[in-house]
Parts: sequence; structure tokens; C-alpha cells
Amino acid sequence: MTHPLPLSCAGRTVGRYVHPDDLRADLSPRPYLHPVTTLAGTPVTEERPADHLHHLGVSMAVPDVEGHNFWGGRTYVAGRGPTALDNHGEQRHHAWKLRAPDGFVEDLVWTSGGTDLLRERRTAAAVPLTADAWALDLTSALTNPGGAALTIGSPATNGRAGAGYGGFFWRAPKGPAGTPPPEVFTADAEGEDAVHGRTADWLALRGADFTLVFAGATDDTRRDPWFVRTAEYPGVGSSLAWATRLPVPAGGTVVRRVVTVVADGRLDRPAAAALVRKALS
Repeated sequence: MTHPLPLSCAGRTVGRYVHPDDLRADLSPRPYLHPVTTLAGTPVTEERPADHLHHLGVSMAVPDVEGHNFWGGRTYVAGRGPTALDNHGEQRHHAWKLRAPDGFVEDLVWTSGGTDLLRERRTAAAVPLTADAWALDLTSALTNPGGAALTIGSPATNGRAGAGYGGFFWRAPKGPAGTPPPEVFTADAEGEDAVHGRTADWLALRGADFTLVFAGATDDTRRDPWFVRTAEYPGVGSSLAWATRLPVPAGGTVVRRVVTVVADGRLDRPAAAALVRKALS
């Protein structure tokens, strides 16, 4: 599949859903949203940046599904560190259940080495909020189709402290050279060190002319810590396996839902919280 699926909100195209056919295996081919923009047209995602070629806009990316890499790049191996392995998987389109201008429902298969490890029902919707903000409502239901339990891990569960990434991940764009990185804050904390690896009802990433506000929309999602980078690169994820591996029993399903407010301008705490409330109502 090579033609991006447009995503519209309030009569404007605010995103494109891409099924790439030109990704190397070590980039863990998977569908993703890029470019995503504000209503005014400001880009808020980045695709294949030079610092991390496997960062693909907004995607579901997991570095360790029973030892298989669906994140891209090197795999963290205990005692060896980041290591190039031939263990990369691919998320393959299986069927559309719904395609509409403002969203879609898609079935995917997560496969690696000839084995289907997970089946996913992915739902995305673009929701208008105000004249300056909309929300991306993304739900991922991951089902283990096999006859035995499997587990989802991360570099942290394999020995790299603080690197519990894997799950929903949003790579934001860097500003021009010499500009400060985006600011990050929650309702009661501010700065990468203060919010990384912690839970919060919502988390905001504020750039020069945009603000993204991420919120878990289910109890399980709200229990997942946030993975946050601003100094090295701007990115935010909701972590499935921050400190311990996440078991998925045979036939079992793990569901996560993240709603992201995409706003023009620089929101303060009260404005960010108000838009999250509106998006989740």
C-alpha cells in the first residue's frame, strides 16, 4: 500500500496515514501518521530524522515482543548494550474495517520470522475541539493469537535503566539549529527529568508555535509511565513495559488509548487541562 490515507478535521487535512513500502527491515516497517499538523498547518511530527531513522511520526512501536524488535534500530542486550540483530518485525495491513475522512479502523498483523506474534485492531479519529485545536484519538488493541503466553518488554526490562519505551510514540520536529528544545510539563511538574518515567493524567510538549497535550484515556493507559525526551530530541511515548515485562496470555488482548490535543500556540497549564477535559468528554 503506497497511497497515504488523508485524515481531516474541521474541513482541513491534518494528517496522512502512511503504509510504507520502502523501509529497510532494520527500521521495523509499520504504518504511521505523518505529517500531522495543527489546524493552522504547523507540522508537529517528524519522519525518519537523521538522529533516529526509525522514528516515524506517530506510530505504535515496541522494541521487544518476545524478543522480536518492532521499534527499529538496535536491540538492547543485557551485558552487551545496543546490538544490531536480525530480529526485526513488521506490522502488515490486514483489512480496513472503516475508512472515513476523519478516521479509520484497521486490522494489522505483527509478524516476524514467519510467525504472527500479535494481531491489532487500530482505531484513529480526528476530533474538533476549538478554532485552534483538535485531538487525535488513537486506540490500539493487541491480541496474542498464539497458543502460548508471550511478553512485551523494553530496553529497561533488559537492563537499560530509564529506557522503558515501547507502545504509542510521537516523534515531534526539532526546531532550527540554535533554538531551545520544546518545554514539557504536567499538572504539577516541569522539565524532562521531572516527568520522564512518571505517570500523569496528561503531559504537554510545548514548542515555539504549537502545543501537544497527551492524555491516557483508560485506567490501564493512565497507569503507564510517560517516556519523554526533549534535550536529545523531542518525543513522547506511553510505555507498555517501563520496569517489568507485560504478559499477554494466549488469546488475551491488551488495550491502550491515548488522546492527543494538537493546538496552535503556546498553551499554559490551565488551557492544556481544559482542552484535555474537552477532548475526553
